[in-house]
Amino acid sequence: MKISFDSLKPVYIQIAEAIEDDIISGKLAEGSAAYSQLIIARELSVNPATAAKGINMLVSKGILDKQRGASMIVAPGALDSLLKERREKSFRKLISNLISEAKKLNISEDEIVGEIRRQTGHGEEHNDE
Repeated sequence: MKISFDSLKPVYIQIAEAIEDDIISGKLAEGSAAYSQLIIARELSVNPATAAKGINMLVSKGILDKQRGASMIVAPGALDSLLKERREKSFRKLISNLISEAKKLNISEDEIVGEIRRQTGHGEEHNDE
């Protein structure tokens, strides 16, 4: 897990995103023990309260589960939830940037759709009726 103290993004958010990345990459599996706030704090040299804030952010999203008397675990369904969230967020941002740039360059919707079809191998033979 790496964080940047030079980033404008708060450390606790970087911690939460790093844990999410480990879930997406398979380093942390659903049902397995997640990192404790004390281990995160020690490894990253941050205040345990900062680590706890990142962890609690994931608990509130349903990504991590607190188990009484046991360690924090990766919640069932966490991977699918994270993939869906990241796809939606990334896709919307990508499309928004594409539309913004297309407007600046006076590129029509038909040109955009045509280029997407060409690049995905659907060419001109794919017609929507």
